[in-house]
Amino acid sequence: MRWTLLPKPERSKVTKLAQELGIDIWIATLLLQRGIETFEEAKSFFRPSLEDLHDPFLMKDMDLAVERIEKAIENEENILVFGDYDVDGTTSVALVSSYLKSYYPNVATYIPDRYQEGYGVSYQGIDFAEDNGFSLIIALDCGIKAIDKVAYAKEKGIDFIICDHHRPGSELPKAIAVLDPKRDDCNYPYDELCGCGVGFKLIQALAHHRGQTIDDLLLYLDLVATAIGADIVPITGENRILAYFGLKVINSNPRKGFQAIIQQTKKSSFTITDVVFIIAPRINAAGRMKHGNHAVELLVETDLDQAKIFAEEIEQFNTDRRDKDQKITEEALQQIIADEEQNRMTTVVYKEDWHKGVIGIVASRLTETYYRPTLVFTKNGETLAASARSVKGFDVYNALEGCSEYIEQFGGHKYAAGLTLLEKDFEKFKEAFEKVVAETIDPKLLTPELKIDAELNFNDITPKFFRILKQFAPFGPGNMTPVFMSTGVHDVGYGKTVGSDNTHLRLVVKQGDSPKFTGIGFGMADKKEMACSGEPFKMAYVIDENEWQGTVSLQLRIKDIKP
Repeated sequence: MRWTLLPKPERSKVTKLAQELGIDIWIATLLLQRGIETFEEAKSFFRPSLEDLHDPFLMKDMDLAVERIEKAIENEENILVFGDYDVDGTTSVALVSSYLKSYYPNVATYIPDRYQEGYGVSYQGIDFAEDNGFSLIIALDCGIKAIDKVAYAKEKGIDFIICDHHRPGSELPKAIAVLDPKRDDCNYPYDELCGCGVGFKLIQALAHHRGQTIDDLLLYLDLVATAIGADIVPITGENRILAYFGLKVINSNPRKGFQAIIQQTKKSSFTITDVVFIIAPRINAAGRMKHGNHAVELLVETDLDQAKIFAEEIEQFNTDRRDKDQKITEEALQQIIADEEQNRMTTVVYKEDWHKGVIGIVASRLTETYYRPTLVFTKNGETLAASARSVKGFDVYNALEGCSEYIEQFGGHKYAAGLTLLEKDFEKFKEAFEKVVAETIDPKLLTPELKIDAELNFNDITPKFFRILKQFAPFGPGNMTPVFMSTGVHDVGYGKTVGSDNTHLRLVVKQGDSPKFTGIGFGMADKKEMACSGEPFKMAYVIDENEWQGTVSLQLRIKDIKP
């Protein structure tokens, strides 16, 4: 890993903020690194307020969207709430449909089949709407590029409202309203919302129109927080407020579907990390292994016994997903070794029978292993479909744009995208992708970077320091868990490898005359020799808590060790 120590803020600013807030210089340093410079900004950071959410009508076309939905209700039209099959899509559909159904019955949901219809708005979904008498479709977490499909729907007398957060193309669909904070002509103050976040702004606008307040919408925030965590959007600004209050709902009054999942895990409280690694994969597993409808059913269910049945079903999907993911990852790694492609700037692998539902996870795992922009392809009907993942600092979406002559369809973000192409173009695309990446990537981005917030002395790590540190949560992009480094660290003689396969490293460390701390390094058994040689080393770590037999103590989660 490349260690990058973040620049220290100006000393005078650190001292001033520390005095104003009555905190130590290290906490003031961390706040300034996050752009928090005043008492008021610190107050908003540590005590998020729903009053700081933006007026939803600042979003371009919001007034048109509300007007069309109210007209549909007045005319007793049938409304179809349509969304993608991943966590962001299914939570969005659950959110908007359950809110509308709370006062209007003629509402149904539609999730496209991952394998029959693929990503986004589908012709099949529009035909379903026509066959079943729906005259308004609200598309969530998709639709920003569905120009032809929206036109097809219009021919059938079906209107569209699009709520998306992906980058628009040069032309927008001719929908009644296109809600997307990334529109060039949209002046909404925050453009990092996830799809479910845009859906929430829609129901916030509808609620305002109906004389409701933000308090009436609190019960929907568990869905929004889950989508924010799963979609890896920045946890800054409005997302931070929504995630903060959404976690409170998950931990105090979750919907029955979440309650059923939480009961399976036997965890007493959930952080955003728990949401990402425990709740989100289970919701995702439905769309990956069977159908996204199963996730929506779980998320809107109001009877706990029925929710438990749905949660058990989804748990089985998740187990199947894990088995397939592990098997395909092993096959992909073997393919890379056999093709002797370790010296390339990119990883592109393909096998026609790989399960389309897990190729995104496999792409993430391969990126972790070889740390380069990665594409995993499988056969999907007449075309090949791929999931793309990138390394920190490199825009894979732009790289795909550079190869668009060989691509049938693509969409996504800077770090994750999906695409389809014809099998005859696979080799040409593969070489074009390698060429574009090789010409545009900074080679240092191919070595993982570990950003370190500050160099600490072990004597500074106190229970009070950690209590304040915990209040920096929820953590995520834009507000990552603080990483510290310390030099002149010694293992006091208890260092050993642990875990069922001895892949983890457990140390007891101190620095000079400091207190001793237990350090745990997951997957770091190969560092044992260096750490236990008796020589001092430098260590990068996160401060954590460990609970053992009812006793809670501070521990250091080791990120890396260097001589």
